[in-house]
Amino acid sequence: MLKPTHTAVAVMLGALVIGAPLHAATFRWASQGDVLTFDPYAQNESFNNTFNSYVYESLVMYDKKFDVVPQLATKWEQVSPTQWRFHLRPNVKFQEGEPLTADDVVFSINRQNSKRSMMKAYLAGIAGAKKVDDLTVDIMTDGPAPVLLRQLTDVRIMSKAWCEKHNVVEVQDYLAKEETYAVGHANGTGPYILKSREPDVKTVLDKNPGWWGKMEGNVTQIVYTPIKSAATRTAALLSGEVDFVLDPPLQDLPKLKSDANIKVVEGQENRTIFIGMDQKSDELKYSNVKGKNPFKDLRVRQALYYGMDIEAIKRTLMRGLSIPTGELITPQVYGYFPEANKRPPYDVNKAKALLKEAGYPDGFAVTLDCPNDRYINDALICQALTSMWAKIGLKVTLDAMPKAQYFAKINKHDTSLYMLGWAVATFDAQDALINLVHTPDGKGNGEYNDGSYSNPKMDALIDAMKTEGDVKKRLSMIHDALMLHTQDVAHMMLHQQIIPWAMRKNIAVTHSADNRLRMWWVHVNEGNGKQ
Repeated sequence: MLKPTHTAVAVMLGALVIGAPLHAATFRWASQGDVLTFDPYAQNESFNNTFNSYVYESLVMYDKKFDVVPQLATKWEQVSPTQWRFHLRPNVKFQEGEPLTADDVVFSINRQNSKRSMMKAYLAGIAGAKKVDDLTVDIMTDGPAPVLLRQLTDVRIMSKAWCEKHNVVEVQDYLAKEETYAVGHANGTGPYILKSREPDVKTVLDKNPGWWGKMEGNVTQIVYTPIKSAATRTAALLSGEVDFVLDPPLQDLPKLKSDANIKVVEGQENRTIFIGMDQKSDELKYSNVKGKNPFKDLRVRQALYYGMDIEAIKRTLMRGLSIPTGELITPQVYGYFPEANKRPPYDVNKAKALLKEAGYPDGFAVTLDCPNDRYINDALICQALTSMWAKIGLKVTLDAMPKAQYFAKINKHDTSLYMLGWAVATFDAQDALINLVHTPDGKGNGEYNDGSYSNPKMDALIDAMKTEGDVKKRLSMIHDALMLHTQDVAHMMLHQQIIPWAMRKNIAVTHSADNRLRMWWVHVNEGNGKQ
C-alpha cells in the first residue's frame, strides 16, 4: 500500500532515464477500443490518458514503483502550507518550437479547471496558480494538500500560444461530440509527436527529435490499431501483424501461452468494475415504472446486489482472472479498508423478498447501458447480469455500444442503470471518492458520478479529506466514506480485474497496476520474436 505524499522538497532526479536506445524500432499494438481525443482535458479515461501522456507531459510523473519524480519540474518546495513552488526544467520546447514557460503552466491549470474539462478532479484543493518568473510557478491550495503531487501526474501542460493560434483555448465539449483542432492534433513537450490519427482505424506517433529527455526504451514509432474482434486481435498477434495486445481475450490465453513466439505478463489492476444507478431522477428515463424511481429505495439496490452471482461471472466470463469485491477501491490504493469490502451473497429468494417489500413483487423493466469495447468482457458481463436479474423478476434490456458513444451518453447522466470501471490514478482513495460519489457540482466533484448518488455526510467527509493534514484523521475520514459507500449501496460492486498483457517474445515492457503502457520503458529487441 502506498503512503500519502507529504514531502515538501524533492531532490532533483533524472526523471526518464538511463542510456541511449539500442536501436530504432517500430512498435505495433492493438486493443479493442480507440483513442477518444487528444485534447488532454476532454475525457478522463485511462486508456485515453495513456496516449496523451506520450505527447503531453506534467510537472511530475511516476517511476516504476509509482513514486513521484520530476518531469517538467526539476524540483519543488512548500513556501507555506498552502503554497507550493515548482521550478521548471530549462530549455524545454514544445514540438512546434515554442519554449516552455510558467505562462504555459498557469494557462494549462486554468484550462484543465474550466467548465468543459472532465479532468477537474485532479485539481481538487487547488485555489490557483501564478507565475513567479519564466521558469517558476506557484500553486496555491485551499489548505494542506496531502495528495497534490500525485494529482499533478495527470495535469498535462499545453502551449498557451498554440491553443490561442488554433482556437482551442476552450476544452473540447466531448459530451456534445464537438470536433476541435485539439481532438486530432497535438503539440506537447513529450517524447512522441502525433503524426496521424484516423479514428477507429489507426493512430501513428513518431519519436520527438527535440525531446529534452532520454528513453530507457527504444521505440521510435508507435502504430496503434483498434481491433474490436477478440479473435482478430489474437490472430494479429500470433501472425506477427502486431507486437502487443493490451487486452488479449481471456479464452485465448491458453493458446497464447503455449505459443513459443508469445509471452503473457499479468498483474492486478487498481481498477474496480461496478454497476451504477440513477438515484436522483424522480422517474427513471428508461423504465416502465412511472411516477417514481425504484433506485431511490435502498431495498431495491440491495435486491439487485443479491441478484448478482459474482462467482459465476468470475468462473465463466473472467476465467478466474478477477477478484470479487464490495469496496470502491482496491488493496493497492491508499485508504483501502477491509471492513468496507462487504458484498451480499448471491441469494435469489432474498432479492425477491426485498423487491416485494419495496413494492415491486413482480419486478420492473429497465435498460442497462454498457460499453462493448472498454473493460474485459464488459458486454458479456452485462448480458449475464440481465439473465441473473431476470430470475428475481426484472426485465432488463441491454444497450451495449462502443465507448466513444457510451461515455458521451452516461456522462450526461442519460442513463438509468450502467456499468463503469475506475482506476485510481493517484493511488489515493480521494480520487475515486471525489469522482464517483461526491454530489456532482460542476466544479470538479462528481464528474463521473453518473447516477447522481448524493449524501451530505459523504460530501462533508470528502471535502474535509482534501485539506486534512493530520494523517490519522484523514485516514479515518477515508474509512468512514468507504464504509458509507458500502452501507448505502451507492454502487453495486463487481470485481477488480487481473490484467494480462500479451506480446511477441522480442518485446519487453513494464506491467503497471494502472494498466497504462509507458512507451518510454518499452524495448523491441532485434528479430521478429520467433525462437
